[in-house]
Amino acid sequence: MSKAFKNIMAGMEDALAFTESNPHRAKAHKIEVVDVKAVREKTGLSQAKFAAVFLIPVGTLRGWEQGRRKPEGPAIALLQIIDKEPATAIRALHA
Repeated sequence: MSKAFKNIMAGMEDALAFTESNPHRAKAHKIEVVDVKAVREKTGLSQAKFAAVFLIPVGTLRGWEQGRRKPEGPAIALLQIIDKEPATAIRALHA
């Protein structure tokens, strides 16, 4: 095993030990899948404009909307923020 792998494993073991000894502090957050097209349409932006404003490649956005691909990780979080607070998301990205 490489040194990097050993360090990563040690960190994971520390995190697991922490969550096991502090179950009330370890919370799982389920992130729901977002209807990307509905979020975009809610903003009133075209695909090209939405992609430009939110720094998403237009091909990626089209893939999400057409169901060929699904957003993952930070993209889901960004889409949820856009859905709930579009003006805030725009301001944060373009301030």
